[in-house]
Amino acid sequence: MTAPDAVKVVLVGVGGYGAEYLAALQRQQVATVELTGAVDPFPRRSRAARDLADAATPVRPTLDAVFDAGAAADLVIIASPIHHHVRQSLVALQRGCHVLCDKPLGATIQQVGSLIRGRDESGCWVRVGYQWSYAEGIRALKRDIQAGRFGAAKRAKTICLWPRTLSYYRRNDWAGRLRDPATGAWVLDSPINNAQAHFLHNLFFLLGPTMATSAMPVEVTAEACRANGIESFDTVACRAGTDAGVDVLFYGSHASRESHGPQFELEFEDARVSFAMPAGDDAGEIAVEAGSRRVAIYPSPEASDQFVKLDEALGAVATDVPVVCGPEAASAQTLCVNGVHESVPEVVTVPTAIRRRAAEPDRYWIEGLDEDLRRCYARGALPSEAGLRWAVGGRTIDLSSYDRFPASGDGA
Repeated sequence: MTAPDAVKVVLVGVGGYGAEYLAALQRQQVATVELTGAVDPFPRRSRAARDLADAATPVRPTLDAVFDAGAAADLVIIASPIHHHVRQSLVALQRGCHVLCDKPLGATIQQVGSLIRGRDESGCWVRVGYQWSYAEGIRALKRDIQAGRFGAAKRAKTICLWPRTLSYYRRNDWAGRLRDPATGAWVLDSPINNAQAHFLHNLFFLLGPTMATSAMPVEVTAEACRANGIESFDTVACRAGTDAGVDVLFYGSHASRESHGPQFELEFEDARVSFAMPAGDDAGEIAVEAGSRRVAIYPSPEASDQFVKLDEALGAVATDVPVVCGPEAASAQTLCVNGVHESVPEVVTVPTAIRRRAAEPDRYWIEGLDEDLRRCYARGALPSEAGLRWAVGGRTIDLSSYDRFPASGDGA
C-alpha cells in the first residue's frame, strides 16, 4: 500500500537510461513514491517493461495512452530519445503534471520556446536533468562566481574524449542521425548533444547571471568530423562567444583512442577554476588557484549522486523548491548546438590514412586525435588554427537573434 500523499509518477522510457531512473525510483521509500504508469513503444523488447506489467504497473506505447487508461500523475519523468523530449513534456504539462526531462532539453531552439510557453500556460514546472547542475560543488561554485569572488570571467573550456563502439551507433535507429528516419524530426545526435551535452551546458550554467539561468551564446564557430559511418559527427570542437563577452570552448569526441575527461577550466580576472576527472574511483575535486596559491576547493560534481535531480523533483511536488535547471538554463546548450550545425553544414569524413579500426571492442578511432585535441584544449585553439590534418574551419554563426533551426529551410 502507498500513502495517500505519495508522489504519483509516470516514467516515459524504461530502456537505456530510463532503466536507471526506474532503479532509482524503486530505491525510494514505498510510502513516498507510487509509479502509476510507464511508456514503452516496444514493451516486448524490454525486460523492465515486462516486469512492470507483471507488477500491475500499466505500460502503454504512448504517454496519452497511459493517461487515457486512467493513470494519475503528479510528476512525469521523460527519459526517451532526444527528439521526443519536448513533445512528451508538453503532453505531461497539458495533463497538469510537473516534468523532469532528461538532457538535452530538445533538438532545436524553437522546441525550447514551445516548451517554455507550454509550461507557463500549465502553471506547472519543468526541470532538466543535467545532473551536474544539481551537484553541491557546482552550485556552491556558481554562487561564489556570482558573488564576484574571482573577478570577471574571461574564458571557459571543457574537453571530453569518450570512445564509442559500433554497437553504440547500432543500438537504435536514431544514434548518429541528424533526423529521425521514421518521422523526419530533428535529432542532431552527436557527442555535444547527447553523452557530452552535460559538459557544454555546465560552462554556460556556471557563467549564468542568476542561479536559474545560463550565459547565452551570441555567436559560435565550429569544426567537426567523423570516423564512423554516420550522418552526424563523432568529433567536434567549437568556440562560442557569450553575451558577456566570454569565450566558451568545447572539445569532444567518440572517436578517440583512449578515454579522457571530463575536464574543465574557467579563467577569471583573479583566479583559475579547474576540474579533471581522476583515474579510478576517486571523484576528485574542483580547485581554485590565484597565482600559485590554492584559494578554494569545492566537491567534485561527481561526488553528488546523479539522481539528486530526481530527489529534488520529487520533493518539489509538495514543497516550493525553486527550479534551478529549467528550460531557460538548458536553452544555452541547445542554441549552441544549433549554431554548431549551422557552422558545419557538411561534415568531413577523416582521411583513411588516419582512420583506424580496433577489433575488441569493435570501433573506429582517429590516429593522433587524443593528443591533438588535448593540445588544442591547452591552447584554447580550434583544430584548424592548430593545423590538424582533418580540420576544416566552419562559418561564424550569429546567434544573437537566432530563434529557429535551421535558419533557412525546414525548421520542423
